[in-house]
Amino acid sequence: MKILAIEKEVSGVDWSTVSKDILTQEARDVYRLYLSEQLREHYFTEARQAVLVLECDSKAHAEALLGQLPLVVHNLITFDIVELHPYTGYDRIMKGQ
Repeated sequence: MKILAIEKEVSGVDWSTVSKDILTQEARDVYRLYLSEQLREHYFTEARQAVLVLECDSKAHAEALLGQLPLVVHNLITFDIVELHPYTGYDRIMKGQ
């Protein structure tokens, strides 16, 4: 199942005080997810929010994976997590033709 995860910063976080070690570990853990093929794609929006496309067994599995990331563990970010399903709109449109 494809999962879309969009980062949300926790309000009130002072990023200038966040340890470089936490950021380094975050990068390592995200890279490990990529190597495991559970993280298929990752991007930044123009506002520098991370957007992740995951391949997981379920939404709960994606929540568990992301919940282990250091920035989430330290309550610096959260994610909006959405299941993605195949588009079926063409069937509805073409049946009438």
